[in-house]
Amino acid sequence: MSGLFEDFRSEFNKPNNTLVQLILVNTVIFLVLLLAKVGLTMAQNMDVYYFIRGQMMLPGSLGDFLRKPWTLFTYFFTHDEIFHVLYNMLFLYWFGRLIDEYLGNRRLIGLYIMGGLAGGIVYLAMYNLVPYFQNQSDTARMLGASAAAFSVAVGAATLLPNYTFHLLFFGAVRIKYIVFFFIILSIAQSAGSNAGGNLAHLGGALMGFCYVKLLQNGTDLGRPIYWIADGWSNLLKPKPPVKVSYRQRSSASTQAGSYLASTGTSATVSTPDQDEVDMILDKISRSGYESLTREEKQKLFRASQRN
Repeated sequence: MSGLFEDFRSEFNKPNNTLVQLILVNTVIFLVLLLAKVGLTMAQNMDVYYFIRGQMMLPGSLGDFLRKPWTLFTYFFTHDEIFHVLYNMLFLYWFGRLIDEYLGNRRLIGLYIMGGLAGGIVYLAMYNLVPYFQNQSDTARMLGASAAAFSVAVGAATLLPNYTFHLLFFGAVRIKYIVFFFIILSIAQSAGSNAGGNLAHLGGALMGFCYVKLLQNGTDLGRPIYWIADGWSNLLKPKPPVKVSYRQRSSASTQAGSYLASTGTSATVSTPDQDEVDMILDKISRSGYESLTREEKQKLFRASQRN
């Protein structure tokens, strides 16, 4: 068991590992709730479990939400059914890899969080403004990362519409068709038993589309998320007082630059000139998108912003 905890800790400490970290956070919260549910069921004290879960779920009633505003954030990290968390994490992993590779891990966390927030806002708006849903708002509750995962999926399909996934029984399918199918499915179920969840899917999907389209035009909606994440990271990062000579500082700067270049961090990728773009496009025509390195993918994206 200690080895499992060490593996989790190692994954959290790795740089540029946002996708795995998001999946681990969702999984850990699910496991904690699962253990609490089993233990409290045996103790015949399920009221405590329902109270704990209720502090994480987003309520449909505006009055209940104003008493628990943190639920607009916690709901999209919370699951209480194994197939729900499995489906959402697979969806997030498949499409999140593309966002991570082409836009970088900061954009992935920004897209995930903003998609979850957008889904929650749409959910609250529908249950408090639309007459069809208003009489259900007192009992409506929502949890799950579906809206955030939809945001990532639609963002990937907007960025790379012709990228293909190889599906069992179907073969190669462009991701724009896969995402379109799930959007239509959510629209069809938006008046069913899980209406609130499907409405949140659509809110997340809209955010994913807008996020990438605006990013391609030079506007990054995720900047407030990055600022908060950086502040939180700096707050937790230990800062021991170390005296560094000029020679040591120069060496450290060189090593840091080499490390960032090797990891393909988007902050270090320069805007390519036309010759570089042509070389990348030639590589795509010969070997496909999958043959590009992380740095080449980010250079291609920066070139598209310039144009």
